[in-house]
Amino acid sequence: MSMFTVFAVGYSFGAFFESMADEFDTGSGATALSFSITIAVSFFLSRWTGLWGDRFGPRPLLIAAAISLCVGLLATTQAPNIYVGYVTYGFGVGLAIALGYVPLVSAVATWFEAKRSTATGIAVAGIGLGTMVGSPASAALIEATSWRTTYVIYAIVGAGLLLASAAVSRQGPAASDPGKLPTFRELFANRDFRLLFGAISCSSLGLFVPFVFVATYAEERGTSQVWAAVLISLIGGTSVVGRLGLGALADRIGAMRLFRLSFTVMMFSHVIWLTGGDRYWQLVVYAVVLGIGYGGFIALSPVVTAERFGLIGLGGVLGTLYMSAGVGTLFGPPIAGVLRDEFGYSWAIGFAAATTGVAVVILTGFRPPNQH
Repeated sequence: MSMFTVFAVGYSFGAFFESMADEFDTGSGATALSFSITIAVSFFLSRWTGLWGDRFGPRPLLIAAAISLCVGLLATTQAPNIYVGYVTYGFGVGLAIALGYVPLVSAVATWFEAKRSTATGIAVAGIGLGTMVGSPASAALIEATSWRTTYVIYAIVGAGLLLASAAVSRQGPAASDPGKLPTFRELFANRDFRLLFGAISCSSLGLFVPFVFVATYAEERGTSQVWAAVLISLIGGTSVVGRLGLGALADRIGAMRLFRLSFTVMMFSHVIWLTGGDRYWQLVVYAVVLGIGYGGFIALSPVVTAERFGLIGLGGVLGTLYMSAGVGTLFGPPIAGVLRDEFGYSWAIGFAAATTGVAVVILTGFRPPNQH
């Protein structure tokens, strides 16, 4: 419920893109930066929210997430320009995601051992469900009211769902004092951590491009706003398949092998978009394929991290690793926006495919744990 709520708001930004760009009279790069700041803040803060979750459990963090989400969205409805929105939406929603994501992933891990991959996959399926519901719901609400009114609705409903989550959340029996969080130098001294950090950074440069631009791309080729938003919904919906299916499969054949496969699937999906042209059905195929790869990446990241670094202090280590996604998210969509405005969509989509391809190459450097 927590992940459903924060990501339904955060990942529905593509449905708000045109409305905000028109009202604030901003270009693609400047408007996309709102989304980039939001997701980057959520990932950059994950190092500390993960540590807090390890120490204090998820309940107080979820209460703080409810406050941050509500205040951030209500303040955004009063924003006179995009620059105020960078602060109110970017930091308000970004902090809520940081508080409602990594601490909950690490809390789930403390309840399971033999089926940890399956359990984690089920938990992070909330992200996919939130993406699936959030985008078309946002498009319908914006069409019926306005983007500002939609955020008022999300502020009230979202805060309520997070407070309900806080009422029933607690750590499992494997929870322990994480001790001192490893420094950046200590973590980067580990070869596996460097490879994971580099791969996720590169893939994130391209991963979040469709969350901002694929709906607008479809609208410019004659698709209605609601049906364009369905594409983002499909990414979220099929990512649930990836999270549940690959999470369960990883318990049998190994998480790292499927982790690499997920990145490869994401790379090829961008090629499908690149060759899609005006064909809506091909955009649907793109969304489905990307969702499966993306779902596997999200479901298996905490499992691979636990395998390589252990459960003690997992939230802090995982949060530090997710800072890599913050780097990619902060720069990826704005760069794609500039490329779209200057050279067209093909350059923006090609950028997404190329950066994910680099991530695939980086992951070939992984060795099995017994070779360390």
